[in-house]
Amino acid sequence: MNEEQLSKRLEKVASYIAHNERIADIGSDHAYLPCFAIKNKAASFAVAGEVVDGPFQSAQKQVRSSGLTAQIDVRKGNGLEVINPEDAIDTIVIAGMGGTLIRTILEEGQAKLTNVTKLILQPNIAAFQLREWSEKNNWTIISEAILREDNKIYEIIVLEPATEPVKWTEHEIFFGPHLLKEQNPIFKSKWRHEANTWRNIIQTISINQPISEDNQTKIRELEHKIALVEDVLK
Repeated sequence: MNEEQLSKRLEKVASYIAHNERIADIGSDHAYLPCFAIKNKAASFAVAGEVVDGPFQSAQKQVRSSGLTAQIDVRKGNGLEVINPEDAIDTIVIAGMGGTLIRTILEEGQAKLTNVTKLILQPNIAAFQLREWSEKNNWTIISEAILREDNKIYEIIVLEPATEPVKWTEHEIFFGPHLLKEQNPIFKSKWRHEANTWRNIIQTISINQPISEDNQTKIRELEHKIALVEDVLK
C-alpha cells in the first residue's frame, strides 16, 4: 500500500471524499489517505493528525516525498485537537480504530465539529457505538459499507448533520440502517460468525456450575444478541 494504491478498505473510505473537500484524517499513520485524496483531486487541503511520534514522522516523510507539503499539514496531537478554525475543515475521516475510541475522539472534540458537514468513520470493531453517538448528537447516517479484506470484515459509516431529530431502532443501531436493508453476503457471513461465536461462549460458561450472577447476565446479553441476528437472517 502507498499513496498511489490504497488498501481495499482505505480506497472505499476515500471514495466518500467529494471533489475539493478540505479534510482532516485523524490517526493518519503514513498519510497515505490524504496523499491519495489530494493527488486524485478529491480533496484540496488536508490535515494529517497523529498522536504517536513514529507514525507522525512517517506521515511527514510521506508528504514531503509526495511533494504535497503545500496542501497537507501533518500535525501531532490527540484526536480533533489538531484541527484549527482557519483550516475550514468540512470532512473528518477517522479510520482503523475501535468504535469506542472513535466515539471518544468525537465526544472530546465536539467543539471542532461545528462547521463539519461530513464524518467518514471506519471502526474495526463496535460500529454500534458510532450509531448510538449519531443518534445522541443528531448526525444522520447517509451511507454505509461492509467489506472483507485479508480475512477481516470492516464497516464504514458516513454521517452528515441531521436536519431533524435522529432515532434509530435497536436493529439499526446494532446492524446499521443501510447494511440492514442491503444484507449483502459479507453482512450475512459476519453475523452468522458472530452468532456462532456467542453460542460457543455461552456453552463454555455453562460448563462451569454453578453459574455466577455476572455470568448469568453475560449469557442473557449474548442470547439477546443471538436473537437479534436470528431475527434479521431468518
